[in-house]
Amino acid sequence: MASQSRRTPLERVEYVLIVSTLLLLVVFTVQPLLNLLALSFSDPSKVAGFSGLSIIPDGFSPDVWALLLQHPNVQRGIFNSIWMTATSVVIGVLGTALMAWGLSRPGLPGRRVIFILVLVTIVFEPGIIPDYFLMKRMGLLNTPWSVIMYKAISAWYLIILVRFFEEIPRELLEAAELDGANPFQTFFLVVLPLAKSALATIALFYLVLHWNEFFRAMIYLNDQSKWPLQVVLRQFVIEGDKIAIVGANNANNNIGIAQINIRALKAGMILITILPILAIYPLILKFFTKGTMSGALKG
Repeated sequence: MASQSRRTPLERVEYVLIVSTLLLLVVFTVQPLLNLLALSFSDPSKVAGFSGLSIIPDGFSPDVWALLLQHPNVQRGIFNSIWMTATSVVIGVLGTALMAWGLSRPGLPGRRVIFILVLVTIVFEPGIIPDYFLMKRMGLLNTPWSVIMYKAISAWYLIILVRFFEEIPRELLEAAELDGANPFQTFFLVVLPLAKSALATIALFYLVLHWNEFFRAMIYLNDQSKWPLQVVLRQFVIEGDKIAIVGANNANNNIGIAQINIRALKAGMILITILPILAIYPLILKFFTKGTMSGALKG
């Protein structure tokens, strides 16, 4: 309150404009999600007239969520997405960190050539056809590894991490060497703890990249039991394959097709793919505000 009293009239106007703009952005961002949530929990008989601006369910019915969460295609899609995304993030973060640490060392032989080759992959990114034949020759088609290994190490994220590692003070590395640490101990016990904020950022990038992947999964995976959730979502929401969700599950749940509105089903399916990212993001956000050298000089 004391800081607000010291603001000039112009600063107060700027403060009000900034806060108002941010609040509007929050409303425009959150309202569609709340609308989808309310739509998915509304009474099926009242969904047809449900407004696109409403955030309160019209009646209450959990039938949509019961139908989706009990459907085998959705269950397999959730499991496949979680497994492939988690594996991709671990491989991506570890591989990017190892390669970035090597490229950040001035004494690496051929460092400039390797860095140029990395930049070439950004400018001349191969298309889907070379990728497809590469996966075929490696015997990875119709396996989850074809999706996991696609962009296992991103050149963009690699450059970000290289620049971060180059800012680590040389004195810290020399101190670790004097204490008898070998290169691997220095990397895992000194460098990685200092790079928590950067690694969290890279992990979030890989998480969003692989969680939202559907195009290559749709091409590489012919077996529907291996489809990630995004492909199931596209099949239902974009292609309008209602029978794939309702028909196969109708006998088990005693929910008639006429009782479930297609809009409510689409809303529930979209939320199932969005909520995991929204749940994980706050856990990673705390690392963004930490300084690069936080705790480096303690003890």
